[in-house]
Amino acid sequence: MMKGFLLIYFICVIIGLAASFAGSLVGMGGGVILIPAMLLMYQYSDAFAWATPQVIVGISLITMVFTAFSSTLAFYRSKRIHIKIGLLFLTGSIPGGILGSWLNQFISSEDFSLYFGVLMIVMSFLFLVKRDKRTDDNVSRKTPVLSVFIISLIIGAISGLFGTGGGAMIVPAMIFLFGLSVHTAAATSMFVILFISIMSAGTHIALGHIVWEYAGFFVIGAWVGGTLGAKVNQLMKSSLLEWILRLMLVIVGIRLIIEGFM
Repeated sequence: MMKGFLLIYFICVIIGLAASFAGSLVGMGGGVILIPAMLLMYQYSDAFAWATPQVIVGISLITMVFTAFSSTLAFYRSKRIHIKIGLLFLTGSIPGGILGSWLNQFISSEDFSLYFGVLMIVMSFLFLVKRDKRTDDNVSRKTPVLSVFIISLIIGAISGLFGTGGGAMIVPAMIFLFGLSVHTAAATSMFVILFISIMSAGTHIALGHIVWEYAGFFVIGAWVGGTLGAKVNQLMKSSLLEWILRLMLVIVGIRLIIEGFM
């Protein structure tokens, strides 16, 4: 019996570590891996009967907090985070999230998931387009404040409306619209996700969606994975990191399209 529980705890740590490593690496958080993995365990293993969809989302957000916190610390020490743009994204994404949550009652999420999934895949191919080489320093000197606020407001609204799209939209927006390097965009995205996930996780805690007996093991994996992902990010070439980001966007897109059809 004890061995069975130890195996479950070990699986929780591994899932948390893998999801957080991948999420921190490209600045998208880890939900794109953690949620499908946990849904799979819930459907095919009685040992994970406690992992209802509501609990999975709640644990995913708790994990995201520690993923973002550990990776943000690592990115901050290496001076990768663009604080100004990160704060501007927060000023727009927070009210946008509230607006999106309110609009949720008027729009069909199934139809949107299908279209949004296609959009994610299209966005992945935008990385094939040759772009002018711009530096993070140039952005620092001339940050398009109003543009950042409007874009982040839209991203926040979409995220609040359908419960998806955070990092998957933040990173490409920072790269294509504001000229950040893929390394800085990933780091700044995790900084933004930290505060958004804290707010969202607080709601799920209040609703009782967290099974703390297991959540702690996801957190252990998230802390290690988030730190490792941030460090590996700094060692990788931009071209390779962009290919990994493209792959992650395709995975997100396929998952959303499947949800739309289901």
